[in-house]
Amino acid sequence: MLSKKLIPFEKKVWLSTPTPHPEMMKFIQKAYDDNWITCLGENVNAVEQIAAEKVGVDHAVALSCCTAALHLCVILAGERLYGRPAVGHGVLEGKRVFCSDMTFAATLNPVVYEGGIPVFIDTETASWNMDPIALERAFEHYPDVKLVVSAELYGFPGRTDEIKRVCEKHGALLIEDAAEALGATIGGKQCGSFGDYAAISYNGNKIITGSSGGCLLTNSKEDADHARKLSTQAREPAPWYQHEEIGYNYRMSNFIGGAVRGQYPHLDEHISQKKAIYERYREGLKGLPVSINPIADGTVPNYWLSALLVDRKAMCEQTRDDHTATFAPEHGKSCPTEILAAIVSINAEGRPIWKPMHLQPIYRDNGFVATVEGNDVSADIFERGCCLPSDNKMTVEQQDRIIEAVKACFE
Repeated sequence: MLSKKLIPFEKKVWLSTPTPHPEMMKFIQKAYDDNWITCLGENVNAVEQIAAEKVGVDHAVALSCCTAALHLCVILAGERLYGRPAVGHGVLEGKRVFCSDMTFAATLNPVVYEGGIPVFIDTETASWNMDPIALERAFEHYPDVKLVVSAELYGFPGRTDEIKRVCEKHGALLIEDAAEALGATIGGKQCGSFGDYAAISYNGNKIITGSSGGCLLTNSKEDADHARKLSTQAREPAPWYQHEEIGYNYRMSNFIGGAVRGQYPHLDEHISQKKAIYERYREGLKGLPVSINPIADGTVPNYWLSALLVDRKAMCEQTRDDHTATFAPEHGKSCPTEILAAIVSINAEGRPIWKPMHLQPIYRDNGFVATVEGNDVSADIFERGCCLPSDNKMTVEQQDRIIEAVKACFE
């Protein structure tokens, strides 16, 4: 129960903010000097080359955001599975798609853009990511499904390699949402290289950033070329504006490309900084009835966001509806609502764990497949978990005060 008065920071400590580097301005300035600030250019080309090489795939397509990348992944996968639809119809019209349950809505919204019907797959406790066992059960219930969209949460990947094997067993394609996992590995292999198609993010809070932007990743030159065409309004190679399919304005600008290009050399540095934050939380919170992000066997995270989970027996009463959360203080116990309030009270930013998609009002009527019938792991993690300030520019002293704020909740 939080009883002591906590001293706020003079300057807010954020969850995760961009880290500028001089190289960013060098490449942006070059685009400015060349007057080449449109959605093509040297920086965009460089980002595609660097992204593909880093992840270990043959092709990358630089786009305006990761959601655009996921949308094009869905289109490419849908056309490969079901053929190109008539104009005005989505490639997944009426088709069920297995999707991660505990993730941001952007992971699966593109499925709905294209007329698909998400079916949510429960989370494994060992990684907080899609459970391969639940996925196998889902194929037993819905044997006709041919597409899986799996996200890697907070930079701590699960067993995407196992997810891929389950997909191959059932003749399904895998879209890997590696938005949060750039630089993380599974069995020594980079996240973003497991899916038939994958997407990474350069959003303003990610491990490296261009303020926005993303990349679609694939080993198919034909698919990469088609994605570039779709991302520039699907213009045909004609002397006029000729269109034979629906396109989008999804290409990355040369300015954003310059920022991303200037960030890439610092990826390992950022990962090291995030790892130090994670380890300080792990050490500083010892003795409390909490645990922090699990690291699945065989994986190496990028440690993007550190999060904690309150032990079930140490939870005070907490009530949530669709818009508000309250709690009843109790000596020796706490909950995410109280912990987040304590963090806010010292002028820092935390967040709840992603609310599972099957609990979202818009998707409550969709299917949900648990690992064990009647056991909802996603809902349990959401109820007991929250994200801690994880900015790589946070000082040790600032982090110590955040740890003290968490400790005070259990006094």
